[in-house]
Amino acid sequence: MAEQTHVLFVEDDDVIREATQLALERNGFVVTAVPDGLTGLESFRAHRPDIALLDVMVPGLDGVSLCRRIRDESTVPVIMLSARADAIDVVLGLEAGADDYVTKPFDGAVLVARIRAVLRRFGHATGGGGRAETSAAGTGDGLLVFGDGDLEVDTEGMEVRRSGRPVALTPTEMRLLLEFSAAPGTVLSRDKLLERVWDYGWGGDTRVVDVHVQRLRTKIGQDRIETVRGFGYKLRA
Repeated sequence: MAEQTHVLFVEDDDVIREATQLALERNGFVVTAVPDGLTGLESFRAHRPDIALLDVMVPGLDGVSLCRRIRDESTVPVIMLSARADAIDVVLGLEAGADDYVTKPFDGAVLVARIRAVLRRFGHATGGGGRAETSAAGTGDGLLVFGDGDLEVDTEGMEVRRSGRPVALTPTEMRLLLEFSAAPGTVLSRDKLLERVWDYGWGGDTRVVDVHVQRLRTKIGQDRIETVRGFGYKLRA
């Protein structure tokens, strides 16, 4: 997979940009590296990469704004890069539509692992198969119906409808919904969701889960996913 994966990398620091590009290329990725957000947007539209790495603080068009522009046009996976683990940076990036974030300075091997984890998640959410697609009860044809029929999840066609209208989800949002749909009424902890959706075998930042749950709620209904304080979240059947 990695040999054919095209990465768009937007970073204004010359040293970091060149060193990271070399590290990614050594791992088989094709990399388009640019120094500012406007050039990044042009490159995205011209090359349609498989994944985008966006530094938060870049000139012309900052990484968060660039992420929003990309998300308006595509569900391509996005990882934000930030020199700070500041909550504002993290939340703004995730709310803009990013799938994950990495704090600088980062180890090249860690970044490669996170990229591959996001790409695996993307493949799952677009029909790659897996636990969440097969373990939920439904109509027998992969169609799950919740509430009074206002929410439909087609686990085979990877489609979601709310009140009969299609709902556009990013791959990460779809993967998250599949996890909830597989066990409606069951509380899933943030750590368990990090493991299953984000492919983290270790304790990651649970803010990633919280922001994605909020994004999912705005699309499928604020009351559809319930917060169970001190434990996690559950999908109301």
